[in-house]
Formats: sequence, C-alpha cells, structure tokens
Amino acid sequence: MRKIRLFFDQLLILCICNSVILWTVVQFSTAVKILIIIGLALFCFIYLISAGGRSDKNKKLCRIAKGSFLIDGAVISLVLHTVTVLAFIIIGGSDPWRLVANALTGYAIIAICAFVGIIRLLISSRQVKVIKYIALIFTWYIPVVNIFILKAISKSAKKEFRFEQAKQELDDMRKENEVCKTKYPILMVHGIFFRDWQMFNYWGRVPKELVRNGAEIYYGGQQSANLISVSAGELRDKIEEVIKETGAEKLNIIAHSKGGLDSRYAISKLGMDRYVASLVTINTPHYGCNFVDDILAKVPDGLLKFVAARYNKLFTVLGDTAPDFEKGLRELTHSNCAKLDDELPDNPNIYYRSVMSVMKNVFSAGFPLNLGYMMNLKDGTGNDGLVVKESALRGKNTLMINHKGRRGLSHGDMIDLFRENIDGFDVREFYVDIVKDLKERGL
Repeated sequence: MRKIRLFFDQLLILCICNSVILWTVVQFSTAVKILIIIGLALFCFIYLISAGGRSDKNKKLCRIAKGSFLIDGAVISLVLHTVTVLAFIIIGGSDPWRLVANALTGYAIIAICAFVGIIRLLISSRQVKVIKYIALIFTWYIPVVNIFILKAISKSAKKEFRFEQAKQELDDMRKENEVCKTKYPILMVHGIFFRDWQMFNYWGRVPKELVRNGAEIYYGGQQSANLISVSAGELRDKIEEVIKETGAEKLNIIAHSKGGLDSRYAISKLGMDRYVASLVTINTPHYGCNFVDDILAKVPDGLLKFVAARYNKLFTVLGDTAPDFEKGLRELTHSNCAKLDDELPDNPNIYYRSVMSVMKNVFSAGFPLNLGYMMNLKDGTGNDGLVVKESALRGKNTLMINHKGRRGLSHGDMIDLFRENIDGFDVREFYVDIVKDLKERGL
C-alpha cells in the first residue's frame, strides 16, 4: 500500500515539477490552468505535511516514517523528472529558456521535499549516522551519487522504524505482566569518567525500557572519578537514601565498569550487605584494567597531571564536588584490583552475577576504545576496549555475551552509550532479561 501511494503521489509531484512546460502544452483556458496549478501546489503542501499517511501515538516513529517516505519520493521524482526533462529536450519544440526554467523548478521542488524529509529524520532518528548527512551536504549536486546517499539514509531510517515499532508492540503486549517489577527497587551504578546526568542518561535508553516494564529505578549518583573507597562512601549514602525513601528492606544493584568495584566495596566494607539483595556487574575490571597499566607506564607524569587538572576543573563545573582523575585512574591497575579483590569477598546472602562482552576488531568502536582494544590484545582472550574478559568474569555465576555480529560489543555498547541499534544485540532487551531473572528469583 505504501509503495502504491508513493507511486501515485510522485505522478502528481511530477506534474507540478513540469508545470512550466505543461502550461504551454495543455490546451485549457488560462483560468483552468491557474486552478490546476493551485490544486497541485495545495497537494504538494499537504504532501509535505502528511507524507507517509501514518497516525500513531508514537510521534517520533511517525516522523521517521514520514521522513523516509519523503526521501524515497524525492529519489523517485528525481529520476522521473530527469527522464522527463531529457524527453522534452529530445522532442524539442520548446524555448530553451523555458526548458531550463522547467528543469530548475522541478529540481527545486524535489530538493524541498528531500530537505523536509531530512529535517524530520534529524529531529527524530538516532540510527542514521552523521557521516551520511555530511556526505549528502557535499554530494547533493552530483547525479547518481546523491541518489545512493539519499537511499542509504532512507534505508537506515526504515530499519530503525521497523525495529522500534516491533519494540513498541512487544512492550504493549507485555505491559500488564510487568516483567521487570522486582520485589526490591533497582539501583543503577555508573562507571568512571561519567555522571548520572538528567539530560544525558549514562544508561541510554535502558532505564526507560525497564520502567516501561514495571521496574523501579534509582541511580548511584557518585562522583565521576575518585578513589573506590570514596565512591563507595557516596554509594552507601545513596543506598540508605533509597531504602528510607521506598521503605524496601533491600535493593538490587546493576553496576557497570568501576561502578561494580564501588558497589562491592560498599557491600563488603561499609555495611551495605544488609541492604543489598543482588549485585550484577557489567564489564567490571574485578582484577584490574591492563589498559590503565599501559597508560600509566607510557604517559609522562607531567602530561597525566595536566589532563587530570583539566578534567577535575571541568567536572567540578558539571556537578562533582571533589573529582580526582588521577587517583580514580591509578586504582584500576591490575595489582591494585587484584589486592582489593581479596579484601572484598562475596556475601553468601547476596546473589552475584558478572557479565562481559568483547569487541571483535579494531573497528568495533571509536577512540579511545579502539586503541584500548589493540593494547589489550596481548593480555587476554578478548576485551571490550578497556577490560579483558578474564578480569570481568568473576565468580561462579557468569555470563559471556557471544555476539554473532561482525563488530562484537564494546565497553560503551553495554550501556547504550551511542543509542545505537546493533544487529544481533538488543541492549534494552538484554537488561530486561537481566531484571526478569532477578524477579524470577524473588528479588
């Protein structure tokens, strides 16, 4: 149905694109011609507003669908108009300047349609890569090349639409079941060099997905970089705050990266074992981060202190009270974490689970994870750009994610850092499964 409507819409668009020539060809009175032109212009205006014909409660999906529809239409119109212009030139009989005016009028209308479609995707789509928009800016005037780029943009948008629509249908279908409604609230604890900002959630689209399915979510809120003991102290305060606010006996912790170490410290050394029902660590360097050892060995102390000073100043402005880049980094060395692991034994009354993913090649992530991937190759059987597999899989209850795609899964992919729909791995559904497991265990 979409393709049929697209075809007929483009026939009408083709008519208005070639209105300059049709004005002289069609044997109607001037008044009738003016009415036809007004009618076609009105259709074009309505087409730009309602292209795609979707009406959905999810406005974002509507804009993505309409944006891709406009771009597909622009590609078809571009081909049809070019063929029509060439046909008029071959047939002849028209003033050359009229032919030029007709061609330019048509291309201008098509460009407007494509532009409106692009704007809709820029506003709504997260999966169309910026590089494609940049490529279009520099090649929009190059025949054939511009068509391929427009089609690539539309393809990415339609793929996102189908994925998100399926996700929405799944959530609607299981809404009443509240598959993520655990007995205890969930505390999500971030890793180093980030904060739990309201405008840019560390966990990407994951928290909304969990809440949508019944979860009660809170955030660790510790500073972005500091000693594990300091971060654990801040985490202790947050745990006590959540317990007091909710009235719950305990809570479940899902922690990423250094957040897993902060959580273990709070549990084992700060008395939070009485409030914690479970701890799931995601890509946590339980036995250290070899990448950090390499950095500290190769980077001059002067440069490290320079970067640390700039970092601390920036994150103080962003909300930290006393960030310490250098101390936070140095604590993640292999020797320090191995020593710390002996001091943080598991509590038999708490359910522990460790999860890990690995990249498959240097192109699986951008800088600095691609650099970390190369530097970590010598140290283990796989790594996520920061942490080696052997460091993250701790304890008896482990989960190694075997991603079948070409890229694998980086340290950032596991927290939906770039809000990317990765082929073969739905990060939101992964966390839904983690929380569903906690619910089934009565936690």
